[in-house]
Amino acid sequence: MRSLPLPLALTARLTPVAVLACAGWALASGPETPSAAQDAPRQETGRQSASGPSTTAAPKTYGAAPAPCTSLGKKTIGSLVPGAKTAGKEIPSSDSDERRTCSWNALDGYDYRWLDVSFEVMDSDAAAEKSYKERVADRDGGGEVPGLGDAAYSVVNLTTEDDQETREGVVLARSDNALVIVTYNGSDFESKQAPSTDEINKGAIKAAKEAMATLEDGGSA
Repeated sequence: MRSLPLPLALTARLTPVAVLACAGWALASGPETPSAAQDAPRQETGRQSASGPSTTAAPKTYGAAPAPCTSLGKKTIGSLVPGAKTAGKEIPSSDSDERRTCSWNALDGYDYRWLDVSFEVMDSDAAAEKSYKERVADRDGGGEVPGLGDAAYSVVNLTTEDDQETREGVVLARSDNALVIVTYNGSDFESKQAPSTDEINKGAIKAAKEAMATLEDGGSA
């Protein structure tokens, strides 16, 4: 997926699949008398209409994931990933209506930056909320991001491989039945030190806010 053979460890992100269950129902009736049997078909039809489960699905705010590679403005990409092609590269998805991801990466001198923006659209608000809470529970040391969607969480971690530091920030945000996931990381291959926590965290939140605005506007940045 990356164009540069760099010593960065990325964690695969799996999207939980929401499963909907339908409740069954049954009709019960007592012994029929001759007069009751005459009216039985009409009475049974009325009961099905009154008490049968609705087959109409609840409307979804977002029906499909927007194009992720146009979710950020060129200035934002240029500031977060200096030297990257602003067009980005969309990652192939098994269902592009439900899940789409775009990546940008570049080495500017000795400074390397990688940015992912993902949109995931689910069948209901409840399914998206459940997925959001599960993912937040799997990440320690972060905090809530106010003013971003219905709920948002940001966390930054530092990893070291062969004396090379990499700092990665992740922002998870939910709006109704959709999730926005941003991953932003960086390394300095001259000093072998990572960018500051503040730089990575602010960069990830900036991208998440812009991506969320694109989602809610239903278009491109």
